[in-house]
Amino acid sequence: MTTRLCNVVVDATDPAGLALFWSEVLERPAVPSGDGEVDVPLDDEVDLVVVPVDEPKQGKNRVHLDLASTSPEHQARLVARARELGASPVDIGQGEVPWVVLADPEGNEFCVLEPRDEYRGIGPVAAVVVDALDPVALAAFWSHAAGVAVTRQDGRSASLRRDGGFWLEFLRRAEVNPAKNRVHLDVAPPADGDQPTEVSRLEARGAVRSDVGQGAVRWVVLADPEGNEFCVLTPR
Repeated sequence: MTTRLCNVVVDATDPAGLALFWSEVLERPAVPSGDGEVDVPLDDEVDLVVVPVDEPKQGKNRVHLDLASTSPEHQARLVARARELGASPVDIGQGEVPWVVLADPEGNEFCVLEPRDEYRGIGPVAAVVVDALDPVALAAFWSHAAGVAVTRQDGRSASLRRDGGFWLEFLRRAEVNPAKNRVHLDVAPPADGDQPTEVSRLEARGAVRSDVGQGAVRWVVLADPEGNEFCVLTPR
């Protein structure tokens, strides 16, 4: 048995408003799911889940989305549309690059990429990108958490991809924001799996229990070996 990636979760002080932004940018429906949460499907298996929180964003996120484009004109249209919907340019030290760095209405950074062959036909989201001190080691952990093999790596990055889905990419950074992640991942066992068994398996790989004020919930909150919080949901 193993777990699989099932959600990319975004904290928001206005979840309905932020979900509407991402629904319009990605051209996917926004579906309320109870308790103030709103789901936007990223592909056939993974949702962007926008959840309500009280605290504002602090510092640069460690996890962000990269959006795919099919041509320079398409990239320009995506940027213009995002800005019409409330996104703004942001400088995170990227310098002169062919992609465009924006922040959504709640300040979450994301990139609109120039056309790249490896992302053709992939859908609106090219990758979920994670800042990492050791991308190779962190990708190895997430290979076990997501149940997907690492398919490429070099000195500054490592990546894995689900069949037919977006990439999960780990990029080397000299330092990462120590604050609680504003964006995190959820994984879940299959319907015939066992949550406690999978939690123990991930702990054996270097995960640790994490208290983010979740209280008594059905999921288990862990942190990966670099401190990125994530949730192990019940089997599904």
